[in-house]
Amino acid sequence: MAVTAAMVKELREKTGAGMMDCKKALVESSADIEGAIDWLKKKGLSSAGKKSDRIAAEGTVAIEIEPDFDKATMVEVNAETDFVAKNEQFQNFAKKTVNHIHTTEPANIDELNKSQIEGVSFDEFVKSNIATIGENIVVRRFEIIKTQDNEVVNGYTHMGGKIGVLVSAKYDDAKNKTAVTDFLKQIAMHIAALKPQFLSYKELDADFVEKETEGIAKSIEKENEELKRLGKPLKNVPDFISKLQLTDETMAKVEEKIKEELKKEGKPEKIWDRILPGKLDRYIADNTLLDQQLCLLDQFYALDDKKTVSQVVAQKSKDLGDNIEITKFVRYELGEGIEKKDDDFAAEVAAQLG
Repeated sequence: MAVTAAMVKELREKTGAGMMDCKKALVESSADIEGAIDWLKKKGLSSAGKKSDRIAAEGTVAIEIEPDFDKATMVEVNAETDFVAKNEQFQNFAKKTVNHIHTTEPANIDELNKSQIEGVSFDEFVKSNIATIGENIVVRRFEIIKTQDNEVVNGYTHMGGKIGVLVSAKYDDAKNKTAVTDFLKQIAMHIAALKPQFLSYKELDADFVEKETEGIAKSIEKENEELKRLGKPLKNVPDFISKLQLTDETMAKVEEKIKEELKKEGKPEKIWDRILPGKLDRYIADNTLLDQQLCLLDQFYALDDKKTVSQVVAQKSKDLGDNIEITKFVRYELGEGIEKKDDDFAAEVAAQLG
């Protein structure tokens, strides 16, 4: 049977392969479409093996959330170029991938690769897409959050899939489920913007905090040199950088020092109780810079920078007459930690010519 333009068009639509490859596949398979698909797959798989060594640092972060917000899945899928990452076929691959993970709940990437999707192993499914898309594709990591009773999970993607966040929380009163779910969307947006790495300062390692203390103090001293040169107000150089260091004994000494200062300023002792809380809050804010940088509950809220996230959660609990507790969050930023290849095009051409 002769190969027609209509056959080539049909094969291209089914496989995404190039026109000349489709024509050759049809010739090799005696104009049989299914045979041509198999031929292209075999040819594509061999080229996919070569592509799989190339660095994939672009792509997308995709999420899937159950309608009742009791389960959510997030996956990072990488490609080599932003151009391909925006391609409809790649986006469909990412959607199928997150749905497959959400449904089958593999424990890890190895288990994912062995699972079955569309009649083949997921590993073969990836290679087939590499062959048709023409770039290396990597399913880098994924997270599944399944909630318990009186707990919900919500998520948010930012910058067209460059950043993804899942966050869950417990609450007491069933009537507040929708309000808590909506509130978590706002918290997820904060997490996307402020990049916390831990839920609370309680998760920080004491040795790590100790090592960071001197460095943060010195960086502020250096910043103050520039502020002084510009005639701007100087920042307070902290004694500490985390609540982990603010023991009851330390705070008692701070309180005594503040009282001495108030006495020197001639403030009547009867009004100290009104002044002390604000002074202590200010001291804590100045001496928990590491917490504010790394810990979600200790960061100042993106939508109200006068309050920490912990204070915002407490206020929301009060407004709803409930007890909201953020239990977990996961934040993916596309390509973080991947060392992108710095291609030297001239050197590459020279090497090929040589």
